[in-house]
Amino acid sequence: MLDFLVLHAHAGFLGIECKNVREWMYPNRDEIRELLMKCTVLDCLPVFIARRIPFVTFKLLNTAGVLVHQTYNQLMPETAAEIVNLVRHKDMLGYHDIRLGNNPDTRLLKFITTDMMNVALEAREKFEHYKDLLAEFGSGIIPYHVFAAKIRRRSKGQKEENDWPEEEEPDLFD
Repeated sequence: MLDFLVLHAHAGFLGIECKNVREWMYPNRDEIRELLMKCTVLDCLPVFIARRIPFVTFKLLNTAGVLVHQTYNQLMPETAAEIVNLVRHKDMLGYHDIRLGNNPDTRLLKFITTDMMNVALEAREKFEHYKDLLAEFGSGIIPYHVFAAKIRRRSKGQKEENDWPEEEEPDLFD
């Protein structure tokens, strides 16, 4: 199940997944594969929101039409203030990026209400161009290294199966 579905007037449905976890979201994470599988099956433009998203994830997924937003903070409810104060303490876990609150911050609201909607149509076009690869990776048909290489090659207009030049036919009359 996706966390949210949003209907864009021209780009269709956007499927949003929000991950409020400590781990950085590299492109081979199960959470990303599951989002891609769900969105390709439902024909929804994938939107991935998480605390930390490395550049490699942004570059790869954005090329393929997946919208990505990094929150930089782990959000905890106001009711968890006591435990949050403990894990923030430098002699405990030292998690300085935990934020207390039950509402999204201004940056996330801007992404959802403005930025996401402004780039959705362009992202939809990319998504359609790469949907076959997103579906194969999301469903586990191809592994991460094959997926990443094919995205890179397709984005450069190269043949997708390998990086080496095609062998020329030998001249049998030499």
